[in-house]
Amino acid sequence: MWGVTARRIPAAYAVAGRRAVRVTLVAAAGFYLFRYGLGRPVAATYALFAAVALGGLSRIPGTGRQRAATMARALPVCWLLVIVGTYLSVRTWSAVVGMLLVGFTLAFAAVGGPRPAGAAPGLQLLYMLPSFPPYDPGSLAERLVGTTTGLVLLVLAEALIFPEPRPPSYRERAADAARTAAHCATLLTTPPYALGDDDFRTAQQTGQGLRPLTVPEAERPAGPEVRDRALTHTGLATRTLLSRLALLRAAPGTPPGPEVSAVLTAVTGLATATGACLRGGPSPVTPHENLAAARARLSALSSGLPAHADGAHPAPGAASAAGFPAAVLRRHAAVLEIADAALAMGAAADLAVHGRHASVEVAPGRFWYATAGPPVLWWHRLRGHAGRRSVFFQNAVRLALALTAARLVAGVDTLPHGFWATLATLTLTRTTMDETWSTIRVALTGTLAGALLTAGVLTLGGTDTTVYAAVLPVWMLFAFTVGPVKGVGWAQGLFTVLVALVFAQLAPPTWHLAEVRMLDVLVGSAIGAVFGLLAWPRGAHDELRRTAAELLRRAAEIVVATSATVAGGPMAGGGATPDPPAVPGHRSLQHAVVLAESAYAQYQSESTPFGGAARRRTPPRMDWQATLIAGHHTLWGSERLLEPPRCRLGPAASTSVGALGERVAGRMLLLSAALDPGDDTPTAPPPMLDPALAEFAAEPPGAPRLYYATVSWLDSLLTDLARIAQSDPAPRARPEPTRAPD
Repeated sequence: MWGVTARRIPAAYAVAGRRAVRVTLVAAAGFYLFRYGLGRPVAATYALFAAVALGGLSRIPGTGRQRAATMARALPVCWLLVIVGTYLSVRTWSAVVGMLLVGFTLAFAAVGGPRPAGAAPGLQLLYMLPSFPPYDPGSLAERLVGTTTGLVLLVLAEALIFPEPRPPSYRERAADAARTAAHCATLLTTPPYALGDDDFRTAQQTGQGLRPLTVPEAERPAGPEVRDRALTHTGLATRTLLSRLALLRAAPGTPPGPEVSAVLTAVTGLATATGACLRGGPSPVTPHENLAAARARLSALSSGLPAHADGAHPAPGAASAAGFPAAVLRRHAAVLEIADAALAMGAAADLAVHGRHASVEVAPGRFWYATAGPPVLWWHRLRGHAGRRSVFFQNAVRLALALTAARLVAGVDTLPHGFWATLATLTLTRTTMDETWSTIRVALTGTLAGALLTAGVLTLGGTDTTVYAAVLPVWMLFAFTVGPVKGVGWAQGLFTVLVALVFAQLAPPTWHLAEVRMLDVLVGSAIGAVFGLLAWPRGAHDELRRTAAELLRRAAEIVVATSATVAGGPMAGGGATPDPPAVPGHRSLQHAVVLAESAYAQYQSESTPFGGAARRRTPPRMDWQATLIAGHHTLWGSERLLEPPRCRLGPAASTSVGALGERVAGRMLLLSAALDPGDDTPTAPPPMLDPALAEFAAEPPGAPRLYYATVSWLDSLLTDLARIAQSDPAPRARPEPTRAPD
């Protein structure tokens, strides 16, 4: 009977109900213990609001045990906030300055990942509570005791009551994806030497499963530490590997050459070992070394060099002397890209599992974070977002200014229960003006209904605290179950009654308490609306366009510079090129990718842009994810092509590479202009495919491997750009190659 009934409860109510039970048990236990058992009303207030702050207002992602761990780590921060709020509250100016600094710091902590972002609203509440009357530093010990009791009970409740199954972690997802890559590489070395349609779709779906937005928030590797960065790198490299394996083409039934087969076999071994490493196995040192050696042999073979060349470089035309046709060299270049992705995957996975004790040797440029300490990595993350183009910075400034204004109004005008006004500002301010205004309208309606109900309850109940004590836990359970599901209007109305039931047990109540609550919510809503209008009212919608356009502009610069460096010029008598200086702009592109990724993540949670104008100015159904991938592919390809040893290209190959690089960069600039147009930008959308690309399709005779590696990189960027420009971002069939066949 109970099982049938439980299955009929909608999932949203079941999730909210479990959380409501935990919060209600903890809040009621702490409140009644101190209020009626020990006669400590201050400790009772802080015990209740500590549970409500971290358990109700915060949205810490993950299972109960994961949330409990986050709350336990946040306990010292909670103590600090209560202490600082208590001592700064004695003067209005110090309380206002404290609200500005603390409000910005806690909101900006979202750069650390979903857990700090989810805990931030509750931590804001724990600073706001002692920042308002009564201004009594002498009660600090009682406040800390109540806060600690509420949080400790909440940690125990989250960990023990209604335990939840943990979804697959990102490491487990990456391990499964690595094994899928191993399977695909095996298929390419056995008859019919190609992926079937089912395997192709599986590779695509597995790669999509590693996208951060398809992963539960608690499992996303979003932190700034080495392991999180490396796990993010692992996911990106694995997705690239699966994509390259799926696109590797050959004539049906044609076996690969022995060197290609050796590379693909080594890829299989490394992918298998990487999957085992991600599940707690040993470092994939030997498979990584085997693949590096196989890749070096194939690279030397394609370049016309002996397998163990000691620094000698071929002259232009050496590849054709080796007897390889252009189609074979193109396939070699594609296989070398597969090897590079697999090597990056193995090294990143070892870092993700073993941290600074990883055994696989990593490239210092690509894995710059491998030897950096936590303070350096945190500083790098904070500095990267400390600018007006970061949505994290925008959100922190908007919220901090709104909270500061609310605290100033409450202090200067001696607004009764000004804490409620600041709380309304915190809970009703959104990242776009549209969302803020829509939220405020619904919230005021709900608050008005709750105020009317509160006035009736207080009038009927009078001063008998027994009635309020009996009703409080039942109403709290109802409010925290229904409010999150029904929306902000219901939540505000139910919470209005809830706070009245609490304060009616702390001081003699009158129906005027409902009037004050309505006034405070109105003031807090007005402040939130003003700052929502003044500070970046369009949220991430416009910012995503700007950051994506900046990403493509930076990528275009690197494409031109890399192509020009690779093309170089004909060297008299052939010979090797000196090692070139690193192409400038890599750091700028990395920063642009970070900003675009954070804007894209916020964009997914926002509704229609303000006024609808922003969406009309951008191409419909833009595949923003393809823009981010294009940025990563630009970085990785540029780094790979500029690694020594390199050979000079012949005159014809140099001209072809330089012209193709400029063409790809030009298309990047066209798309960037379409994403972030000026007043006189042409409105015609850029074509999905470059109409002039056919003239670059014929390979120059005698071109070395480096030429085909560069062309393969530029072709992959053209594929990314075509995906950005197309109207339907979801691929449904195998994409055709962008270059014409032989």
